[in-house]
Amino acid sequence: MAGPLRGLFHHYRRLGLAVALLAFSTSGVAAPMYQLLIGTYTSSEGASEGIYRMQFDAERGYIEPQPLQVVRTHNPSWLTLDLNRNRLYAANENGPSHPDPVGRVSAFTMAPASGQLSPLAQQITLGDEPTHLSQSRDGRYLFVSNYGSAPNPGGSLAVVPLAEDGTLSPVTQLATHKASEKHPQRQQSAHVHSAVMSPNGKRLFVSDLGADKIFVYEYNPANAERPLSPAEPPFIGLPDGSGPRHLVFSPDGSQAYATLELSAQVARFDHVDGSLIQRQLVDLAENGNLDAHSPGAIHPSPDGRFLYVSDRAGANRIMVYAIEETGSLREIQQRASEGREPREFAIDPSGRFMLIANQKSDQLVVLQRDPDSGLLGDTVQILPMSRPSDVKFIDRTGL
Repeated sequence: MAGPLRGLFHHYRRLGLAVALLAFSTSGVAAPMYQLLIGTYTSSEGASEGIYRMQFDAERGYIEPQPLQVVRTHNPSWLTLDLNRNRLYAANENGPSHPDPVGRVSAFTMAPASGQLSPLAQQITLGDEPTHLSQSRDGRYLFVSNYGSAPNPGGSLAVVPLAEDGTLSPVTQLATHKASEKHPQRQQSAHVHSAVMSPNGKRLFVSDLGADKIFVYEYNPANAERPLSPAEPPFIGLPDGSGPRHLVFSPDGSQAYATLELSAQVARFDHVDGSLIQRQLVDLAENGNLDAHSPGAIHPSPDGRFLYVSDRAGANRIMVYAIEETGSLREIQQRASEGREPREFAIDPSGRFMLIANQKSDQLVVLQRDPDSGLLGDTVQILPMSRPSDVKFIDRTGL
């Protein structure tokens, strides 16, 4: 970046207006400077303070080391953006072993021009370790996944109503499930790990690691106090001891993919009339060695041609699959995450880079990505960051 432009950039960054600036490549073509949000764990194991708002140079694939803003809040391990309403929601993954023992969800306002975050509201989630949250497509509710690591009381799904201004109301509905008890340590109670709405916003799919099921709920906001009711059938059964974690839909909504944490597999489903029909199980573990594998994050590419899965434990890699015309998954690459415990990752809005949150090696990693082949390339940057757990880009180009 040329000297005068660099000075202008730092001047506007101090004013909190960096989101509107453009960097210029050597060819003179403008390249956007995106903002991103990093969720972290703030326990005594690390030095993190909460949510970090960072700047990303899409020309170089480079995260500016100095944060634009640090928002102090306990264990904001999962972030959900509502850019239409300029809101950010964070799951505060607290529990009995944390300095703040109460599971919470926090809401923040986001300044449209600068991205500056300001606290708005907070609510308890009536459960321990809320590890994931999503928003109904009409913006009226948050669905919070209380993982609940202790067998008693275990995990639950909490429904939190949202006011027009984004204020959080107390939990209005709480759902619990029966555990499968197949795994002697991790399935003695329910452990809700994620809740994801169908593309049409009419059903909620809830992955319960402790139950070996993806539960399906009808969404009816006309019943304001209890907007969820069991669908028919009420769940999708998965192999005993598989431990479903996260579910995602393909961009066109015709397919769904789920990570099965305990069996180290990826399940592929046809999505037909609001139902999921299992079509494929992909094994990540070589020679049945499950201890070295733990699939976590899962995301399709924006064009729907590729699927990416983080494989933690000893593997510490990103699995890359081509999505065939039939929807079937075909492995095309295994790429080291360059760190330990790649809990989450995100593809930048340009499609040319992947950012990985390596939780247990305290780092953010930027890898090159080829949008045409889907393959991950060279390591561009390794940035120290204490206990990163989530990466979300603030991208308004699609609005």
